[in-house]
Amino acid sequence: MKLDEKNKEVLVYGINFYPEITGIGKYTGDMVDWLASKNVKCTVITGFPYYPQWEIQKPYKGLFYKKEVLNKGLITIYRCPLYVPIKVNGFKRVLHEGSFLLSSFFVILMLLFKKKINYIFCIAPPFHLGLPALFYKFFKGSFINYHVQDLQIEAASSLKMIKSNWLLNIFSKLEMYIFKHVDEISSISLEMNEKLHQKSNRDIRFFPNWVDCNKYYPIEKAKKNKTKWGFNDNQKLVLYSGSIGEKQGLNLILYVAGSYKNQTDIVFIIAGFGSNLAKLKKLANKQKIKNIHFLPLQPDEVFNEFLNMVDVHLILQKKKASGLVMPSKLTTILATGGLVLVSTNFDSGLYKIIDDNKIGVLTEPESVNKLIKSLDKCLFENNDQLKMNARNYAIENLDKETLINNIFELNL
Repeated sequence: MKLDEKNKEVLVYGINFYPEITGIGKYTGDMVDWLASKNVKCTVITGFPYYPQWEIQKPYKGLFYKKEVLNKGLITIYRCPLYVPIKVNGFKRVLHEGSFLLSSFFVILMLLFKKKINYIFCIAPPFHLGLPALFYKFFKGSFINYHVQDLQIEAASSLKMIKSNWLLNIFSKLEMYIFKHVDEISSISLEMNEKLHQKSNRDIRFFPNWVDCNKYYPIEKAKKNKTKWGFNDNQKLVLYSGSIGEKQGLNLILYVAGSYKNQTDIVFIIAGFGSNLAKLKKLANKQKIKNIHFLPLQPDEVFNEFLNMVDVHLILQKKKASGLVMPSKLTTILATGGLVLVSTNFDSGLYKIIDDNKIGVLTEPESVNKLIKSLDKCLFENNDQLKMNARNYAIENLDKETLINNIFELNL
């Protein structure tokens, strides 16, 4: 997607955006800020911030459509109403994404009567946003990059979030139509690229999630900051931070934490929001697990310090979801030189990245015993080389400036 120097404007189309502080919304917001810093005008069609709390956040509650103009007019945001379920299941997820598809389509219609935007960056999921983007292209002739952050249909099928084969078949046919007619497809991992290539029979651009290595970095003596969050400096902290949903299989943490209940110097932290949070808290209370703490997602201004005080970072996936998603939280952990323990299938792209570059510890998904064994390795062995490798990998392969410029091909 080489931007025209005379008409540097991009339409960014996706359900998640700033001020969401985790997941796809964080990366989309970062990308738009970066483009604006290079004097690229950005028009954003998005929803109201709701993720990962699954509740529309203040001050956006109760609004219908809302237009925001930021950065001296370089960023124009059209926020569209959408249904946000309190409890998420497959059917409600379809309604949620369908409501945004409908409401955002009216903004697409409105933009048809304005000056042509030559470039569209369309983000899936929801996968069907490619359809309104193609509608705009039909009339305006714009170039569409269809960027896949998650193999949504495969994940919904594997995790039984959608059980109707009839509906899954319709979604697959719509997705194939999008693949056939967009100008370019990109995705965030080599494994996802290969799966997309097999489905679409097209070349797929590699556009991984990035990290700002100047913003997230190792802090010496950070372990001495544990008291700031109510912990003792001599305690070893094991953290899961991010979305608490179906794909993560976080019930495992409760069983693992229970196995360390007599070791008071080892504490587990779950920091985040999501559809399974209430259920997880209820299970922890029922099982009387005292060495696990629930915290909200930490604000951006202290997030680097928060990550640095942790001894072990957990990234957990279910067997059926492993390989279908690339955890967005991994990039930031690597940039801070954190020690990451990842559960993923041995044949997944994520396993290959971690193993080939020696940037973390790997374990089998959905196995309490294997997870405990791997966690012991993280807690009681010297892993300084892994931490150093993680930081170096982030600098060399995940640099924000390089990756975003590669996809938009600006002459900097």
